[in-house]
Amino acid sequence: MSTPAQHTPLHAAHVAAGARMVDFAGWDMPVNYGSQIEEHHAVRRDAGMFDVSHMLALDLSGPDATVYLRALLANDVDKLKTPGKALYSCMLNDQGGVIDDLIVYRFGTSDYRIVVNAGTAAKDVDWMKRCIAVTGADVTLQSRRDLAMIAVQGPHAIERAATVLPELSSPQGVPAPFSGIRVGDLMIARTGYTGEDGLEIAVPAERAEQLWNALLSAGVKPCGLGARDTLRLEAGMNLYGQDMDDAVSPLDAGLAWTVDFADATRDFIGRSALRANPAARRMLGLILEDKGVLRSHMKVFTGAGNGETTSGSFSPTLEKSIALARLPLPVQAGEEVDVEVRGKRLKARTVKLPFVRNGQPLV
Repeated sequence: MSTPAQHTPLHAAHVAAGARMVDFAGWDMPVNYGSQIEEHHAVRRDAGMFDVSHMLALDLSGPDATVYLRALLANDVDKLKTPGKALYSCMLNDQGGVIDDLIVYRFGTSDYRIVVNAGTAAKDVDWMKRCIAVTGADVTLQSRRDLAMIAVQGPHAIERAATVLPELSSPQGVPAPFSGIRVGDLMIARTGYTGEDGLEIAVPAERAEQLWNALLSAGVKPCGLGARDTLRLEAGMNLYGQDMDDAVSPLDAGLAWTVDFADATRDFIGRSALRANPAARRMLGLILEDKGVLRSHMKVFTGAGNGETTSGSFSPTLEKSIALARLPLPVQAGEEVDVEVRGKRLKARTVKLPFVRNGQPLV
């Protein structure tokens, strides 16, 4: 017997708005509120909002918090010198595969917030607790399912959010890019998953619907998972479970920039495996030149051997079919390749990622 999908604190608001709901990672989530294309364009051109409460916030505290995270994550939290500064990182297994990709915010040497993906939350917490037990680190890990999270994204997202969030007029003001602030019982971060400027707001669950409705009245368009996926794809952002997983190295998934080898004394989990197995593949974008639609797990034929698409869809901004593809080295941007689509080989060209950033096509 299947387990019923979980509901976020905003579930009733989605249903009342007529959202089409789908099961996503065990959560009943809105895929769209009518037109996925309109929702996509709203974020690129104005302001849209997403319920991301299915993701899990974790608070890590204790005297060993920094030392623990420097061992746990492939990126180095010691780079975070300004309170509230955020870091994107992969959490690896001993073989160098990606357990999850996450964002960590540092508010102090013993005070961090970590946001992990919904579908991996349980295994992430288990892994983190196991690593605490093995290392004996003096830290406390607290799950924050008492919080809802709303992402407000787009060129006018911050100005619209400011009309309903007096916290943005506090002495701390609007957070700097890729940073977060805590004001009262809110955490407001200038981060996102769309390639646009915007905010991700963690709010107590009981206040979530009130904030959602206030943003709606301020002209922020509700958007579902469908638009979130095409936006992140255009922005060249990986999706866990499609573009990487616990059997894929970040070096092969276009995430080498998130792996910090600089401090030779920092022996993070997976470091030796990455050193022993350098990148064999490169993540590039594909633009389909023939008629068709690119999807995940399609074979890509190159002069250097075969690769595959990891994510693919129609790009509303470019009005073309695009994909992320893991291709053999030394394939580079600007090459012509073939993609097997429904038994036919169609022409595509490789491009450097991202496809779109801040509303502007880059390819």
